[in-house]
Amino acid sequence: MSLHVTNTLTGEKEPFEPQDPENVLLYYCGLTVSDPPHLGHARSWVHVDVMHRWLEYLGYDVRHVENFTDINEKIVARVGEDDLGEDEESVARTYIERTLSDMRSLNLLRAEVYPRVSEHVPEIIDLVETLVEKGYAYESNGSVYFDVRSFDEYGKLSNQELEEIESQGDPEEQSEKRNPADFALWKAGGVDETAIHDHRHEGASDPEHACQTALTWDSPWGEGRPGWHIECSAMSMTHLGETLDIHVGGRDLVFPHHENEIAQSEAATDQQFANYWLHCELFQMAEEKMSSSLGNFVTVEDAVEKWGTNVLRTFLTAGSYNSQQLYSDETIAEAEERWDRLERAYETAIEALDSPDARTKLEDESLRGAVDDARESFTTAMNDDFNTREAQSALLSIAAGINAHVDEHEAYDYRGLRGAVETLTELGDVLGLSFIGETTGSADLADDVVSLVLEVREDERDAGNYERADELRDELEAMGIEVQDTDDGPSYRLPSDG
Repeated sequence: MSLHVTNTLTGEKEPFEPQDPENVLLYYCGLTVSDPPHLGHARSWVHVDVMHRWLEYLGYDVRHVENFTDINEKIVARVGEDDLGEDEESVARTYIERTLSDMRSLNLLRAEVYPRVSEHVPEIIDLVETLVEKGYAYESNGSVYFDVRSFDEYGKLSNQELEEIESQGDPEEQSEKRNPADFALWKAGGVDETAIHDHRHEGASDPEHACQTALTWDSPWGEGRPGWHIECSAMSMTHLGETLDIHVGGRDLVFPHHENEIAQSEAATDQQFANYWLHCELFQMAEEKMSSSLGNFVTVEDAVEKWGTNVLRTFLTAGSYNSQQLYSDETIAEAEERWDRLERAYETAIEALDSPDARTKLEDESLRGAVDDARESFTTAMNDDFNTREAQSALLSIAAGINAHVDEHEAYDYRGLRGAVETLTELGDVLGLSFIGETTGSADLADDVVSLVLEVREDERDAGNYERADELRDELEAMGIEVQDTDDGPSYRLPSDG
C-alpha cells in the first residue's frame, strides 16, 4: 500500500502524489510566540516530525518550513513582564529562543528554515499590492481588506457558504469593510491599548508604553502592520513556491486562517495553494482543549523534565494526528509503561546478544517471523495516513517477540535478535524514539560538555600530543558525536541533531 492521507480539502483519504516524485514541500503553521510552548504545541510538532521522518523513510527529500509569528498583540501584551523584554521584538526573541530549545529537547528534526513574519514584510506588502491590483482587495482608511465575494471558491476548505459566515476581525473594523466577512491584509497604524487588555499578565508594562514598542512599517497605504492570514501565504510562497504539497496545522485553524490563506494565495497566483491539507486534532484536558488562553497547559520544558523525551513521544504518538487525545495521569502512566516495555526488551536483546549463549547457527522462526510481521504492520500503519497508534503497536510486538525468545530459550538466535534490535531501532526512529541514551532538556549541558572536550583536544594538539587528541575525537565519535575539523576550528553534531 502506498501512502494515503486524509485531505481536509476534499474530505477524503487519498493517495499521496507530490508534484515532484522525489521531493515533498511541507509547510506547518508555527507558533505565535507569546507564551511558553505547551504539550498541545508538542503534539502537533511531534506528529509533523513523524510525517517528515516517514516521508524521508519512503525516499523523499523533504523541504520542511515552519514559521514563527513574531508580530502580534499578544506579544505586545507581555512587554516588560519578568525578563521577557522591553519591546515587542525582544519578547518575541525570548520566546523563539525558548521554543527552539524545546524543539531540540523533543528530538525534532530541524526544519529547512524557520521564517519570521518580521523579516518578510516586503514580501507581504508585494502580495497585498498584487491582490489590490487584481481587484481582490481594497484600501480603506489606510488598511487593506480582502473582498471575500470576489473569490468564487471562498469557503471550500471549511465547507461554508458565504452567507453563513459571520463577521471577521475586530468590531471597530466593520465600518471600514464592504462585507462583514472581509478580512484584513494590512492594518493601519500600530497596536491599540484595547487590543492587549485581555492578554496582559501581572508585571507587564502599562498598556500605553507597551503599545509604543510595537513594530510598524511603511507601506503604499501608510504606516501599519500585516494582517495575520497574509503572513503565512507570503512566508510559505517565499520558501516553497506557489503550490505546496502538504500544508499542516491545528484543526482550529481551518477557519478562518487556512480558508483565508487559500483565498488570498490562489487569488494572487491563479494556482492551487496546497494539494493536501492535513489537520491535527486538539489536545484535551478533561472537558477543555489545552491552550495558553485558558491557562490550563503543561509546558514542554516541565513535561520533558518530568517524564523525558521518549515517554512524551510514546504518549503523543499513542494517538494518530487527526484523532483527539486526552491528557491525564492515566494516559501518561500508560505511555510510561509502554516505553518501559520497549526499552526493557531492547536491553534484554542487547544483553542476550552479548552473552556466551548467543548462537550463530540457531534459528528461531517465531522470533524472525514476529519481526517481519511487525515491519509489515508498521509500514501498513504509517502508509495509512500516518497511523502512529498502530505503528506503535507494531513496535510493541517486536518487544514481545524478543521477550518470548529469551524466556523460552537457553541459547539465543544471534542473527534473529540482531535483526530485532536493528528493526526496533530503525522503526523507533520514525517515531522519534531513541534507544541509545535519553533525549532530555539537558541538551545545552551536552553542548557544553562536548565543547569542553574539544577544547581539551585542541590543547593536546597544540602541545604536540596528537595521539591523545585523536583518542578524544574517537571517543566522541563512538558516542555518535560527529566531529569535523575546519579552518575555523572543530565543529560537531550531536546524535539527536536533524
